[in-house]
Amino acid sequence: MANPYFQFKKFTIRHDKCAMKVGTDAVLLGAWADITACKNILDIGTGTGIIALMLAQRCFANIDAIDIDTDAYSQAKENVAASPFAERINIIHASCSEYTGSCARGKYDLIVSNPPYFINSLKCPDNKRSVARHTDSLSLSELIDDSCSLLSLSGRIALVLPYEQLGEIEMIARKNHLSICRQTDVIPVPGAQPKRLLIELSVPPADTKNRNTLIIEEARHQYTPEYIALTKDFYLKM
Repeated sequence: MANPYFQFKKFTIRHDKCAMKVGTDAVLLGAWADITACKNILDIGTGTGIIALMLAQRCFANIDAIDIDTDAYSQAKENVAASPFAERINIIHASCSEYTGSCARGKYDLIVSNPPYFINSLKCPDNKRSVARHTDSLSLSELIDDSCSLLSLSGRIALVLPYEQLGEIEMIARKNHLSICRQTDVIPVPGAQPKRLLIELSVPPADTKNRNTLIIEEARHQYTPEYIALTKDFYLKM
């Protein structure tokens, strides 16, 4: 049986009730997202609450975190309540469209999401896991459309996506008059193709795009200095 919790340096994530467990994608986004001058942050599809908790550790912003799944909502509330950051994180049970339409608590300087991304793959028999992983419940276009209505004038959207969705997110960004201001291509090991994409979209046109690559491992369980530098404030053994 998998461990029902994951211990970070400053908080614990229980994930026994959640379809999606603690994984590298969420840790990457929580550590990478730019929190400069952020007063209000929204985490869409918070799951266990891991990204919201990582951002709360990194800054003093107030954070709203939403999830459509009842068990994820309950587990995120549990994880936040047990953390040192409970007073600044508000967990909300709502879909993205519901929240945008009637529940939104204001505008946000940063919106983050580790969205569902399995588009054409075979559905998992576990319905909760399927909702969490497939775009049927929240397409990338819908996510960006809804997020734009919630951004402050200088707001940003930060996402972790499969690398194959780079062309799609570029097209959606243009449609919504957003520009890509940061992009990190995530490569699992030297010589491999990028597997993940960390991308940040901004409302004002970006003068330049900050683009780089991040290699996670030099060899099996031998992490690169860059990955260690990014995640050392969170992982116990970094």
